[in-house]
Amino acid sequence: MKRSFFGFTTPRIGYLPIPGKVSAPAAARQPDSVTLLVPCPAGELDGQSAQKGDPVKTGQKISLASAPGAYGIASLSGTLASIERFPGEGGREYTAVTIAASGAETLDDAFASQCEPTLETATSFFACLPGAPSFESFSNPEKPIHTIVVSSMDTDLLVMSAQYTLASRLEEIQAGIGYLKSITGVDNIVLATAPDALQGFGEIGANVVAMDAAYPSGLPRLVVQKVLGEEIPNDKCFEDMGVGFFTAEAVASIGRAFAKKQLPLEKTVTFIDKAGNRSLVSARIGTPIADILKDHNIDLEEKDRIILGGPMTGHSIFSAQYPVQPNTDAILLQDNADISLTSDYPCINCGDCVRTCPARIQVNLLVRFLEAGFYEEAVEEYDLDACLECGLCSFVCVSKIPIFQYIKLAKHELERMAMEEMATEETAVEETTDE
Repeated sequence: MKRSFFGFTTPRIGYLPIPGKVSAPAAARQPDSVTLLVPCPAGELDGQSAQKGDPVKTGQKISLASAPGAYGIASLSGTLASIERFPGEGGREYTAVTIAASGAETLDDAFASQCEPTLETATSFFACLPGAPSFESFSNPEKPIHTIVVSSMDTDLLVMSAQYTLASRLEEIQAGIGYLKSITGVDNIVLATAPDALQGFGEIGANVVAMDAAYPSGLPRLVVQKVLGEEIPNDKCFEDMGVGFFTAEAVASIGRAFAKKQLPLEKTVTFIDKAGNRSLVSARIGTPIADILKDHNIDLEEKDRIILGGPMTGHSIFSAQYPVQPNTDAILLQDNADISLTSDYPCINCGDCVRTCPARIQVNLLVRFLEAGFYEEAVEEYDLDACLECGLCSFVCVSKIPIFQYIKLAKHELERMAMEEMATEETAVEETTDE
């Protein structure tokens, strides 16, 4: 981190580049069981095809509902041990599908028999691949996609999973870009990289754009903004702008899937221990984090933290049995003595949060509305929806106010209120129709 001598300018926090001779990811032990988190609440399993006790094969699709993406891909062979509700981060609800390993590995051939680069194949099988590639936005004819952005930028500090993917799997990324063009029909593909990673690409099938080396330039919204050359309005999403977004690992997974006619099910994760030492781990999706801790001979003490993600935007989890997911890029351990405590001390209007905010929000005023629970007013008057969720405001706050957590809570509550309002309207329409 670099600061101005006078202290009136924004501190510049740089990403740590990947070491020149980083070791290949250490393979995590094969787990006794894996847990797949399917983005479908347990009460909405309207198209469930799997039942407890069913045998499953590695790579088998486990459908839980008719909605797109409401499925999991078995990352080992065994038996379905349980299908139950799982409360996720930020109030999100999942259905947890736990598979107990049988010992013998049997591969499912459903994907191999349909291994064609079509949108139907991608939508049916790829949502659970490492990097979690999503193709839902390409099915909306009212919002055509004209540009695909592939980001090899890590989104948080200390994380190096994306950088390693770019450095070690360039051929698979190149193949994946070709398959993306075939699947989507979009020829304009842009690869966003760090400035020091621009050499040696050759003909990769995409335009290459260098991002700033300072945090938070790797956040998806800022990556797309740099590619488009214009700011994205607060009320617009990538789909509204005609942009599809993928991580480099997602594209490499697509390339490997078609090349080997087999779904890749191992996730590359940056593991950061209590001393800040970084290493790479390769683990099957669904592996309990406790297994990775055992591989590193780490015993957690009371009040230590396990954080999924980096130090700026990661979130603490409540159990070491929490599974590695397709979008898990980092696991950060924090000793209880190193935890930065928050406080209820009032804002002193120092202005540090305003100066550091990349979205130019008046954070010092916004946080007053959030503390009082005035979330709708925070959107209307102080641009809550413009927040990029980079965490810089909490990082620089002199009063140790948990601003980032207030913002995430507010967005969750607004989303929940909108869903309840939509459900009420749908119920009213149905009752009117019945009458």
